[in-house]
Amino acid sequence: MTSPAKVWVYRDLIKNFVIRDLRSRYKRSFLGWGWSLINPAVTLGIYTLVFGFFLNGTAPLAGNGESTSFALWLFSALVAWNAFSSGITGAMQSFLGSGHLLTRTYFPPECPVIAGSLTVALQSFIESSILVALMVVIGNLAWTTLLIVPVMVLLTFFAFGIGMMVSLMNVRFRDINYLVGIFLQIGFYATPIVYRIDQLPQSVGGVNVAAVLKLNPMTHFVTSMRRVTYLLVPPTGVAWLVMVLSAVFSVLVGWTFFARRAPMYIEEI
Repeated sequence: MTSPAKVWVYRDLIKNFVIRDLRSRYKRSFLGWGWSLINPAVTLGIYTLVFGFFLNGTAPLAGNGESTSFALWLFSALVAWNAFSSGITGAMQSFLGSGHLLTRTYFPPECPVIAGSLTVALQSFIESSILVALMVVIGNLAWTTLLIVPVMVLLTFFAFGIGMMVSLMNVRFRDINYLVGIFLQIGFYATPIVYRIDQLPQSVGGVNVAAVLKLNPMTHFVTSMRRVTYLLVPPTGVAWLVMVLSAVFSVLVGWTFFARRAPMYIEEI
């Protein structure tokens, strides 16, 4: 099994993979990195129009006690969700995209997956910076904004562990790519992103809806992101516990699964 120390020896290779991914992401594109701003902006605009305007979605009062912006309330959650979904899909694409190199020369197969996660992390950093800038504009800023860093780091590790597992399974079973897409669509609406969990009915068919949603780790990541950026209060102790345990468990299981099975799957890429 490949150890993190052994992967660290190939850190320059990982750096080159990241540079390659960044250069190829918007290659031959007229707007280039402008798409990194346009894509989330368009997504935010569509969701704000549909859920905020047509479906009368409302946002709670911001931490500054003055602002109420459904768009910013939604954006704070989308930043977290985009980091999660892109982290998983990016891991699959990076591993498959490096198949021709893995079959020709030796390097730890974890390297392209790590590089894919770092590339997504950079995109998440850009989106988080935009979110903070918008909060500065409306005067909704406090020390809790700094907690974006640990929340996003834990979220990156959580997505990375899952990405390692699905990227490997996708080599042998290409249906995984489609199943992950379906999973992410379901997961999006199973996470309180476009709706408020406190506005849901307490019980549906005898089932406590809020309690069920809280079994989803992404509920805690999204809620924590909103708390530190929009509500300006720190995450709850339960949320910290869930985020830390989810990240640690995901990385341990994902790394172990990937490291043990990757050598048997490389020839099938």
